[in-house]
Amino acid sequence: MQCFRRQPKRSVSQENILREQSRRVAALNGNRLGLKDDKDLKFLLKGSQLLKVKSGSWRKERFYKLQEDCKTIWQESKKMLRSPESQIFSIEDIRDVRSGHKTEGMEKYAKDVPEYRCFSIIFKDQRKTLDLIASSEDDANHWISGLGKIIAHSNSMNQKQKLQHWIHTCLRKADKNKDNKMSLKELKNFLKEVNIEIDDYHAKKIFQHCDKSKTEALEDDEIEEFYKILTERKEIDKIFQKYSDAEGFMSCQNLVRFLYETQQEEDAVVAAPALIQRYEPNERAKRGNAMTKDGFLMYLLSDDGNIFNSSHRKVYQDMTQPLSHYLVSSSHNTYLMEDQLTGPSSTEAYIRALTKGCRCVELDCWDGPNSEPVIYHGYTLTSKILFSDVIKAIKNYAFKTSPYPVIISLENHCSVDQQKVMAQHMTTILQDMLLVAPVDGNKSQFPSPEQLKGKILVKGKKLSRQEDPTGTNGNNNLEAEDVSDEDEAAEIEDESVKTEIQQKGKSDTLKLAKELSDTVVYCKSVHFNGFEDPSHPRAFYEMSSFSESKALKLAQESGTSFINHNIRHLSRIYPAGWRTDSSNYNPVDLWNVGCQIVALNFQTAGTEMDIYQGRFQDNGFSGYVLKPEFLRDEQTKFNPKSVTEGTWGTKKKLLLKIISGQQLPKVNKSKNSIVDPKVTVEIHGVQQDNNKKQTKVVENNGFNPKWDEEFTFDIEIPALALVRFVVEDFDMSTKNDFIGQYTLPFTSLKQGYRHIHLLTKNGDPYSSTLFVYISIQDCD
Repeated sequence: MQCFRRQPKRSVSQENILREQSRRVAALNGNRLGLKDDKDLKFLLKGSQLLKVKSGSWRKERFYKLQEDCKTIWQESKKMLRSPESQIFSIEDIRDVRSGHKTEGMEKYAKDVPEYRCFSIIFKDQRKTLDLIASSEDDANHWISGLGKIIAHSNSMNQKQKLQHWIHTCLRKADKNKDNKMSLKELKNFLKEVNIEIDDYHAKKIFQHCDKSKTEALEDDEIEEFYKILTERKEIDKIFQKYSDAEGFMSCQNLVRFLYETQQEEDAVVAAPALIQRYEPNERAKRGNAMTKDGFLMYLLSDDGNIFNSSHRKVYQDMTQPLSHYLVSSSHNTYLMEDQLTGPSSTEAYIRALTKGCRCVELDCWDGPNSEPVIYHGYTLTSKILFSDVIKAIKNYAFKTSPYPVIISLENHCSVDQQKVMAQHMTTILQDMLLVAPVDGNKSQFPSPEQLKGKILVKGKKLSRQEDPTGTNGNNNLEAEDVSDEDEAAEIEDESVKTEIQQKGKSDTLKLAKELSDTVVYCKSVHFNGFEDPSHPRAFYEMSSFSESKALKLAQESGTSFINHNIRHLSRIYPAGWRTDSSNYNPVDLWNVGCQIVALNFQTAGTEMDIYQGRFQDNGFSGYVLKPEFLRDEQTKFNPKSVTEGTWGTKKKLLLKIISGQQLPKVNKSKNSIVDPKVTVEIHGVQQDNNKKQTKVVENNGFNPKWDEEFTFDIEIPALALVRFVVEDFDMSTKNDFIGQYTLPFTSLKQGYRHIHLLTKNGDPYSSTLFVYISIQDCD
């Protein structure tokens, strides 16, 4: 049996002192967030009772409170032996705060409670949504508004402010006796907290240097001195000194020189004064149109100093070309939250995909009870959700991230009657959003994403006698007829699925209702029977779906034909049937032959999703990326397997120096565990360009590791290449642990000294960075 040491009881005066200190710390952190004397913040710091909702029978009162760091929420728990850490969640982990009955849980279990008292906290990772009921409308509004303000203000903090906030939070954590002083032992604990391991000699040396008062404890100015030593960036000091004067100022003229010579900024003369006004904190320097070291660091840590070209954060590509000329961010079995066999289905999965920029979502539709179609992975034990609920979620979230068209990819297994219900739900719920007629009478080629803004297209089967879905020459009196059945679920390589299919006696045809057929305009699903005969061209609106193995075989054996096919037609690719764990395939080889709708399992993190999100952060995160000219030219001879035969843009040489890292997180939450980081740089593109190189391992330092290592990569086809930076915690005995990554198109790289803002495994930003130098040269 584990024994717990009883803590000595504090006196009333000690409790009052601690309470006052806590109030002051909370006020200081509130000020850092720009929320001084904010009523909502004060309410959250005080905390309140909320009803936590888990099911129809589980609804219990719990106390929730914002911690004094203004970054974490403490939640009461009745579970025995629950660790203190498990009762806290970070505000940084919150994706969304929704008022009312806007989650599945609230829809099902809280309809008896007025919407104005209800709200839900949705997390970035796979954590379950927190559905909560406040005792009054005012309390609910305080929580919704307060959390919203903290999230917004935290996101708007610059990197230096975030670092300061984080370090002061760690200092507070290390101050075990809460006396606002730091002993040598507490200093060593603090260093472990921020991910640095140093020996006793060096720790004592730093401590003695800062302890000017010789009291064996650091306080006030001494702690600030320690903070300055800790956050020193010698690698940036060195760059700054090259362009600054003896007084520590970089003149506007010298900043122009730095931007032009080193950063390769063409508009340096215009940019320099604007950067000084934007980032320089020293008013004297700002008035003199100059930059201090602090301003220079803030610039390098900002969006303007980012490795990703900030002009690519908005839509900059031509959006007036036919739809088939774009790569389209697409999700496979969008309804699934986990695996393909037993995992839950959820409308939340559609919301997550759409807010990540996805523009093509999949709906597997089956007959449900009470004449209401349901969505789930057929023949499996995945849970079921109502078709109508999914259409509502699509309507509400389709255009929150991007205004460009969303494609609903239907896999239809319903009876004629329930197909009519599907059509009715789409027309009544989506209304004007649903595209039901050709745009501007365009019947010869796809309209453009620009023309289809705000529209939802349906991809599905079409009655054969309605010969032209874009025209009116079909037989409109036809009620229903048999069409070939596309059943991807039947391809799953699982014995229980195969048994289920045999018992049900699967048919190769399906009776299709005219009402559902009428919702399909530009995306008619047809079976692929080989690349078209030029003398008998296929209609542009006919599109096929391919399993990854079939698509990769076509790309390997008939690359140029596949590229030509994808100039006029849309192609959809989906994962192989053996991927029952919802793993993903590499999308790059399919993009290289112009396949547009390369569908991945958005719920599964990993290299493939990193590459996917890296590709689609381009062009304003719109979900549409224009293919390179040689993948759109009808006379193209491009073949990704033999890129030397032809000219496909200027070959480039990428010179890359990995200099340092900042604030890498602990992977193992153990207090004594410090990361040993190493960086791998990967190139993903045509086969000749695929490459990877890695740095040495820096031992016991995740706070400010230094590498100073240079790499060179030759890039044959820059327009198709992506660059991925991966940071791992090296482990000699087991697999390395993932720390963070960042992926971007080669064409979005900025040159010079740049910071890379790393992303988590799930693709969410956090405060860790890499500092690098980039140079791109034309190859001879």
